Amino acid sequence: MTGAAAGGAAVKKAKVAQTHTGLVRQARRINRELAEVYPYAHPELDFENPFELLIATVLSAQTTDLRVNQTTPALFAQYPTPEAMAAAQPEALEEILRPTGFFRAKARAVLGLSVALRDDFGGEVPGRLEDLVKLPGVGRKTANVVLGNAYGVPGITVDTHFGRLARRFGWTTSQEPEKVEQDVAALFPKSEWTMLSHRVIFHGRRICHARKPACGACPIAHLCPSYGEGEMDPEKAKKLLKYEKGGAPGQRLKPPPDYPGQPAPPLAAS
Repeated sequence: MTGAAAGGAAVKKAKVAQTHTGLVRQARRINRELAEVYPYAHPELDFENPFELLIATVLSAQTTDLRVNQTTPALFAQYPTPEAMAAAQPEALEEILRPTGFFRAKARAVLGLSVALRDDFGGEVPGRLEDLVKLPGVGRKTANVVLGNAYGVPGITVDTHFGRLARRFGWTTSQEPEKVEQDVAALFPKSEWTMLSHRVIFHGRRICHARKPACGACPIAHLCPSYGEGEMDPEKAKKLLKYEKGGAPGQRLKPPPDYPGQPAPPLAAS
């Protein structure tokens, strides 16, 4: 481990890059070191096909990926295809989706989405951003999740974690997701976009939290121009770590084989 995580050694706050070239170098170094910290970074929604990933991503609004993963096994067992879900009774969908919160709105969303897939795309999830964003309730963030992880098309996923860390790293000053996406895209080769998204989101969920980042336990603190915003004492910071970094289960019930943490429990056991 380097920086703050190396036993409490003093860490010097990184300077904000003053030129575009300097910012590119700093950003790419952060990405390389995040790749060493999270070599197992992956999408944290369980899915078997593009339709499942699309629906799960829509359901993840205003809740955790964990709660979505605990809910979708029953959903997809009953409605495995867009055609089946398009024919579902709203009340039946609501009952299944109740644990995810806002279940009435989400039931309407997945029902409308499934109808559109059935009627406009032959029951297939399209593989182009311009088609995905035409679907009810699908914006650029959801489209990029599906493209990057179901179709191998590079995309930057700007969720709340990604936006927060992009600003802390000095990659952008914008609060607008599409502008954040544009600013960050200009710093990295397209081939890195999908994995960059996973690494940054992993780091935001595990260490660089919104209210109290664990600066004193951060392995890339020496690269961060925002070092010091959070808890700097190594022992106190260590207690703030989440998921596998804190010795707790992750969000997926079926994580990838190389995931070093514990699988999440099913809904009935949580």
